[in-house]
Order: sequence, then structure tokens, then C-alpha cells
Amino acid sequence: MRWQPTHAHVRVLVVAAALLLIAVLARRPDAAVLGLPLAFVAVWGRYFRPREVPQVQTELDADVLFEGQATTYRLRVPGTVDPDIDLIVAALPRSRWFDYSPRQAAVAEPVRILPDASEDAPDAVALEVGVRAKRWGLRTLERPTVVATSVLGSYRIPVPSLGASSVTTLPLREGFEAVDAMPRPAGLVGLHRSRRPGEGTELAGVRTFRTGDRLRRINWSVSARTSELHVTSTWSDRDTEVVILLDTGGEIGVSEGIDGRSSSLDTGVRAAASIAEHYLRHGDRVRLVDTGNLVRGVRSGSGRGHLRRILDALVHADRRGRQPDQDQLAQRNRIRSDSLVLVLSPLLRPMILGYVVTLVHSGCTVIAVDTLPPDITSLIDADEHDKRAWPLAWRLRLLERRRELDRLGDLGVPTVPWRGSGTLDEVLRDASRLASAPRMRS
Repeated sequence: MRWQPTHAHVRVLVVAAALLLIAVLARRPDAAVLGLPLAFVAVWGRYFRPREVPQVQTELDADVLFEGQATTYRLRVPGTVDPDIDLIVAALPRSRWFDYSPRQAAVAEPVRILPDASEDAPDAVALEVGVRAKRWGLRTLERPTVVATSVLGSYRIPVPSLGASSVTTLPLREGFEAVDAMPRPAGLVGLHRSRRPGEGTELAGVRTFRTGDRLRRINWSVSARTSELHVTSTWSDRDTEVVILLDTGGEIGVSEGIDGRSSSLDTGVRAAASIAEHYLRHGDRVRLVDTGNLVRGVRSGSGRGHLRRILDALVHADRRGRQPDQDQLAQRNRIRSDSLVLVLSPLLRPMILGYVVTLVHSGCTVIAVDTLPPDITSLIDADEHDKRAWPLAWRLRLLERRRELDRLGDLGVPTVPWRGSGTLDEVLRDASRLASAPRMRS
């Protein structure tokens, strides 16, 4: 790598030589008056050309972001540099899923002449580009193009920089909230009230003392009033296993990032992150099953660390893997019969619909969350003018899908479109009433 003359320097040399040649051959002193300053500038730029190549260091303030968050990409030239270097220009290759500040992702900064170089000395050049993530996933910031120029812009050299930097963009959690009632709570930890009395924090009532009751449960005010020992009974706090079944086998609709339209996969990934955070915050055990790949997913667990594991798994949901069939999916992902299964899917693939029926027959409480974009689901209800823009096959497929969802409803599987907070309130209440109703034995 060597310092090369710029096009401007070459043009100055050519114009100066042509003017001086005309001045000599045509005896035109006015041409010499115009050519001599240009020749002086060319000689000045040649004489003061740099000899050293500056070293550029790159760093990223944060390599893990949520959708909509921004970070700063920094390029630094530490220590002292050749005093003949005048300007350093850096440009980042633009990517679809990043916004840049400035918008062109290119910055220029003059070189500061420092007297000495030390660890505490300021950088000779500090370039900064703001980077904002627009969509979840694992993205790569390509190696920037860095060019240093000499005084008067006569010479330039591409400066080598480090390799590409990877940015992990976690899906945005939409502040999902749901009722605390669980259809079939099980276990010994959590914040959901069980239908069984036991150790807990929620008051169930006051009853007479029985053998085996703890002395700290004695209600002395009631016992003194009735002259008989009474104890305060509570409902046991229970948790349940929430299984998030994410359909990543296909993507329907257009994805425009956090600021635009969302595809079915965008909606499913963000809904999975919101639901997982809600139930983990309430002490439940959450499990993630990726139906698009047999080896991807997160085992059942709880706590803040488990939420990060789920978010890290959701980052890779857009990578296509081997699509399993229904039997393989059921064999590799065995789900307990008392689990609450939330199916996040556009509900278009027959394999997913068949697996939902299998889960219902195994005794699970299944809720289907429709992630198909609203502009597609409203197609069959649109007027004739809008329908002409869509192929007939799509309209027929949506009609078949509506019939299949009606069949799932007959099996007791409610289907709700994802609307953020409050999406599952009504269906969870209905499922809780159904689970608490007495059952007839055949």
C-alpha cells in the first residue's frame, strides 16, 4: 500500500504543463501567469506528501441491542500521525436493517497534530457513526472504507481497518400483560393461585384447627372469640409450564422493521418474547419450541437468565433449517398434558394444524395466536375491487384456512389475532372456567 496521487493532483499537473507549454511555444505570458501557480501547487503537494500509513482502530459501543435501539460505531487513530496527513474519511457499507446518523454513513474529520503519543493522550482522529437497529436478528456491520488524504488533497491511501462487527438485535418486547389465572397450575412455586389449599400468600378463609396444622397459622383473635382454636387457611401458590410453539416454517407478508409493516414471522417472534417475559416475571416455567427446526428451542426454565436464553434463540428464528414433519415434531418435543401451549403461527401449514390437534387429544390446553398480517386476513372480506389484485388461489387458501380454524374451535382451541397486551385475557378466563368445572366420568 502506497500513497497514490489523486485525480485532482493529476489534473493540476496536466493543466500546469499545458499552460506553460503554450506560454513557451506561443509566446503568451498570460498563459504562464495562469500556469505557474498551478505548477507551484503541484510541486508543493508532491514535496509534502506523507510517508507513513495511519493505523485505524474500530470499536462498537454495544453489540447487543433491542429493536429500535442505537449504538455508536467509532473509528480512532491513536497517538501521533504524520503531520502531512490532512483528512481522514470513513464510510460504512449501508445495510437494509440499520439506520445511520449521518444518513449517508460517511464522516470526515481533520487530523489533529499532537506533540507526543501516550496512553492518556487524546486521539489524533475520532470518527463516529450512529447505528440504529430496525429488525431482530444477527446482523453484520461490514468493514468500513477508510481513506486518508494529504495536504491540498494531492495524495490519498486506503487505510486498513479491522474486520466486520456482528450486532445481535433482540426482538422488542411489547409490554404484554395477561390475567394471572392459569387453567391448570402445577408445581410448588409461582404467583398463580391454585385451586387447592396449601402454603401460600392468598387468603382462603378461617377454619377450625386440625391435627397437623402449623401453630403459626393459628388465628388468635377468632380463637379467643369462639373459645376454640381456628387457623387461617391459604391457597397454595402454583406455577405452570407455558410452552411457546413458534412456527418459523415460513414468512407471510412484508417486513419493514420496527418502524413499518410486520410479517407473520416478525409478529410471532415479538409475541414470543413478550409472552415469555410476562410469565417468567410471574414465576412460571417457560419453554420455547421452534417448529421450523428440530434442534432449535429452549428447555423449560425460569428466571431472568432463562429469558435471555429465549431471546438469544429467537434471534436465529429467521435462519431456515430442515423442516420436520408432524411425527418428528411430536417425537422430539414431548409436552406434558397439564401445560399451557401457545401456538404462534399464521396457521397455514397442515403440519402445524395437525400437531395442534395432537396436543388437544393429549390433554394440553392449547391457544392458537394468529400472526398472519391483518391486510392479508381481511382479503376475503374485501370488496370486489380489492380482490382483483390478489390471485384466486390465495383467496381460496384463506377460505380453506377459515374452515380449518372453525374445526379447531369445535375441538376447544380458541384462535385470537395478536394485538399485544390483553390478547389472551378472554381466552385464558374461558380456559380457567372450563378447567375448574366438574367433569363427568364415563
